[in-house]
Amino acid sequence: MAIACCLAVVIPVAFGALGGQFQSIGDRDAPTVDSTTGLYFSLNDMDAQVANVLLVGGDGALAADRSRDLAIYGSDRATADADLTQALTASGGDAAAQTELRSVLDGVGQYEALAADALLTDQQARSSVGRAPAAALAYDRQATDLMRTSILPAVSSLTGVSASTLNASYTDGTSTAWTTAGVVIAAGVALIGILVALQLYLAARFRRLVSPALAAATLVAVVLVSTAAARLCAEAGHLTVAKQEAFDSILALTQARAVGYDANADESRYLVDPARAAQYQQAFLTASQQLAAVGNVGLYGYDAALAADIRAYDGDNSDVRFGGYLGAEFRNITFPGERAAAVAALLAYQAYEADDRKLRAMAKTNLAAAVAYDIGTAPGQSDGAFNAYDADLSSVIAINSAAFADAIAAGQGDSAPWNLAFPVAGAALLAALVLAGVRPRLAEYH
Repeated sequence: MAIACCLAVVIPVAFGALGGQFQSIGDRDAPTVDSTTGLYFSLNDMDAQVANVLLVGGDGALAADRSRDLAIYGSDRATADADLTQALTASGGDAAAQTELRSVLDGVGQYEALAADALLTDQQARSSVGRAPAAALAYDRQATDLMRTSILPAVSSLTGVSASTLNASYTDGTSTAWTTAGVVIAAGVALIGILVALQLYLAARFRRLVSPALAAATLVAVVLVSTAAARLCAEAGHLTVAKQEAFDSILALTQARAVGYDANADESRYLVDPARAAQYQQAFLTASQQLAAVGNVGLYGYDAALAADIRAYDGDNSDVRFGGYLGAEFRNITFPGERAAAVAALLAYQAYEADDRKLRAMAKTNLAAAVAYDIGTAPGQSDGAFNAYDADLSSVIAINSAAFADAIAAGQGDSAPWNLAFPVAGAALLAALVLAGVRPRLAEYH
């Protein structure tokens, strides 16, 4: 009866802790990571749209493109504000994160002022396509440098801290599940052994072949212990699905999405700022290697190296030679439809990279055509190829996000009945059956 009472305490405490871990991961840790990665993405795209507007200049034929880019800039700014607000709310108990976020907020304010100066100066000068005035470029350089050297590193650091917090919650949760399962099994073996020994004792001492109540108590013990241990193992499984199989991919893919927008912006910066063209070309290559690392190759050797890695993967899906964020995803493919979606995103990325070389070749002979090709969203144009890649990447994220939500919901749903009702009811029933089995034997002494 003492062991049964211990189980009635240990099991609900463990499931309560697990429910808290699932809630922490699903309601706090993951949303915080999502808000900071979303902030990184929005800020990157804001800077990309500024570069696009400067590229268009005062060209009347591209006025619609200018309006579209300005609208996207405004939308990104609103999204960034919302992500900052969410991150500030989610990190309410973390003073260091609050301080970091406020510095980001200040930096974003400075960036927006510089970007506004760049856009206004360009509009007043009504520059020709691809040739922003020097004053506008000076403001844009300050804005881009502020974004890259101060704002984005701070946001990236916050993402890393939030991801580490989620990882700690996962580690604590799985440790709780497996440790408690071991304790429950050990206590259950002891409990069942004592019940069997008691029945043997009663059979020998009181010459009763079997005690129905004690036999029922043994059955209750077996059911309670085996079910609790199985549910604890299942909880550990839900945590693994949520964190390792789903969230790790979500994190890699959302970071890939943010870096991709930065790379796309580097194409526009390359065209609009000839003095920094080499710098922005190198930045594009660095971003490409972050997305899919293919070894120590230059920009014009990247396509061949990537194609070789894709061919190797086509021949053997376990042979993932490319690294980076896309490589991390391909090493963690788990869910139905995920592989096909990931392959579609990889091939779309390959097509976008090929379009980049076409754009750079075009810029050497016809800058206006290169600008139109760069900001064009139709199929066969650079931004069109990028948007196709981004849509495919978003599809892979959606598959993992749905799996993450399902795993969190399953974990919380499975833990709820075991927080108190089942273990206490099982232990009470077991105790009652033990008393019912022993009392008639004691009564024989009256």
